[in-house]
Amino acid sequence: MSKRDYRGRITEPDLQGRGADDTDEWCNSTPPNKYIAGGRLRPAEDAKSVRMRGGEHLVTNGALAEATEHIVGFDIVDCDNLDEAIDIAPRHPMARFGRVEVRALWPFGS
Repeated sequence: MSKRDYRGRITEPDLQGRGADDTDEWCNSTPPNKYIAGGRLRPAEDAKSVRMRGGEHLVTNGALAEATEHIVGFDIVDCDNLDEAIDIAPRHPMARFGRVEVRALWPFGS
């Protein structure tokens, strides 16, 4: 039996079908001129957090915050609005195994 959230939606990963190796296919299948860039990220334990305090350059090993979920990559898609991004996101291969977070870029000076 599938795990479901309070609204009755299935919450566990879809382990059927192809794996995360079809990300290139997803990139190529996005509407023309929509896919901008993307890539995989090294594990959180390989991260360095950098900050300036009192004129001193401080470097800390590890990610900014401890989390039970990890960001494993990113993709930038040029969408006309949030609804278009939400329409494209579920087709990403990682949506079947984890989740895809959709955010707008916030331009400098806004």
